[in-house]
Amino acid sequence: MPQEELDEMMELQWQREKEEKVKKYSILNTYAKKGQTVLAGSSLMEFFPVNELQQTLEKQPILYNRGIAGYVSRELLESLEECVLELAPSRLFINIGTNDISSADGEYELGKLLANYDDILTRIGARLPECKVYVMAYYPVNAKADFPGMDQETKENYFRTRTNAALLEANQAVEELALKHGYLFINVNEGLTDEEGNLKEEYTMDGVHMYGNGYAVVLQQFQAYL
Repeated sequence: MPQEELDEMMELQWQREKEEKVKKYSILNTYAKKGQTVLAGSSLMEFFPVNELQQTLEKQPILYNRGIAGYVSRELLESLEECVLELAPSRLFINIGTNDISSADGEYELGKLLANYDDILTRIGARLPECKVYVMAYYPVNAKADFPGMDQETKENYFRTRTNAALLEANQAVEELALKHGYLFINVNEGLTDEEGNLKEEYTMDGVHMYGNGYAVVLQQFQAYL
């Protein structure tokens, strides 16, 4: 099978998996308690093992994780009903846009990300005016360390646009966007970086996605907002 056809099949399968997660969440929402805390975003949110880690905390609120791996801001906007609004949360933590920044075709534009994010926050504000929304800073990455199964070409493609400089620029812009909507921008990245400002190697499997020990560092700061 030609590589182009194989790539197309894999993309279709990936899309079906994301659609299935939305359907799963919609069904689960009918059993969930309204007015609780919701986490929404892409894989960096979906892979946050908050239900396990919160067992270490004295305060253990009800948390619903509605992150979907692979999501870009446009996709969250399209499924905002199932991922956020149906649950009518009293608190919402949102982290979306890193997949926009790491655009596979290298066509990342900060303006497009901000436009989608603005629409997301506008819709949330209109439907959930009493919800406390916490717009999270993007986590740092590590494009320097070597990771199993990632050769140099793969690494270069992976981090072509997803750099710490791009993430810092996006954080500054998203912070201004949060302020525009009257929401709190929170940076819970303290302790995640090495002396060069990269995500610590021991916290990540591929330079982007974190193990539980990395999320444990995040949760220690995150809990102040729960």
